[in-house]
Amino acid sequence: MSSPRTVTLLGSTGSIGTQAIDVVTAHPDRFVVEAISAGGSDVGLLAEQAEALAVRTVAVADPARADDLRAALATRLGSRADDVEVLAGPQAATEVAGRGADVVLNGITGSVGLRPTLAALEAGSTLALANKESLVVGGPLVKALAAPDQIVPVDSEHSAIAQALRGGAHSPARSEVRRLILTASGGPFRGRTRDEIKAVTAEQALAHPTWAMGPVVTVNSASLMNKGLELIEAHLLFDVPTDDITVVVHPQSVVHSMVEFCDGSTIAQASPPDMRLPIALGLSWPDRLDVVSPPCDWSQATTWTFEPLDDATFPAVGLARAAAAASGTHPAVYNAANEQGVAAFLSGRVGFCDIVDTVERVLGEHEGVAPAEVTLETVEAVEAWARGRADELLARS
Repeated sequence: MSSPRTVTLLGSTGSIGTQAIDVVTAHPDRFVVEAISAGGSDVGLLAEQAEALAVRTVAVADPARADDLRAALATRLGSRADDVEVLAGPQAATEVAGRGADVVLNGITGSVGLRPTLAALEAGSTLALANKESLVVGGPLVKALAAPDQIVPVDSEHSAIAQALRGGAHSPARSEVRRLILTASGGPFRGRTRDEIKAVTAEQALAHPTWAMGPVVTVNSASLMNKGLELIEAHLLFDVPTDDITVVVHPQSVVHSMVEFCDGSTIAQASPPDMRLPIALGLSWPDRLDVVSPPCDWSQATTWTFEPLDDATFPAVGLARAAAAASGTHPAVYNAANEQGVAAFLSGRVGFCDIVDTVERVLGEHEGVAPAEVTLETVEAVEAWARGRADELLARS
């Protein structure tokens, strides 16, 4: 048996991170976690993870929580806490991401994950990418750094596509691909009109019918902004034009996405909704682990349905398609304005529809930068402008 893969987990206390730890601890002969990182909102859980995984390094983004983390580690580990390196500050996750682990799982939420993504790629690690925002906002930079097959998608939709592409003549079988089909659950507001969703509350938006996720991703799923981000991600990951990527609504969330080939055949990946499966593939790719999640029960009668996307009620996907075609920085604006809108909605300052309306307005004001001219400094400047402009518009809502 080959030696265990070394792993760094970014965003270890979040939904993706905690499920990744479930996978790792269930397969202790396959993985050794060297470092974990988190924002710092739950240093008790971070210390508990450090103890359970026997990590050498713990990183926390909020420097004000560093002393609390050290105290929590001392409580759990006693004198052994002195052997655990603690890094603190906005660059802490980037530092551990760049230390050359075999696999870096980026489970950070938001575009703050871009620098760690770039650091992991530059260090030569396999990047198990759950932080779709880093690819969306820094597409040209990420693509320029990534070697073939260095990025393994962890989003269930993109993991499904990567698996389906193995059914072609070679992997990835881009020359044989007619189109990609991204499936969407439709979220909690599927079937409603725009007028019917104007007054929905954060509590309603967070009640996703099939997936258990963090609050930002859950709201994004309710507005279908998440599907817009995934469309851009699929375009960049698989080099498929956005016009050849179709979004369909599949409420059961069992078919995670599909690839339609030039001869008319379609290959779909199906499994009950459980993020541990794509996480496990991200960590072990191209191999599969044993017994990660229960399979579909084919002995039971079941029905899967597929519906067209209601673009009038949920215009986010169309905005993403336009942003990807507009310039190298419009996707960064799309994401940044949305992050501000989601924060304002969750705090009760704006309505649900104000999120996407604000994104549309900010996109319309952005002049754009050609992909070949995009730098990290450009991306960060564009993001700062987009956040500021979105905040101005949201304050008037």
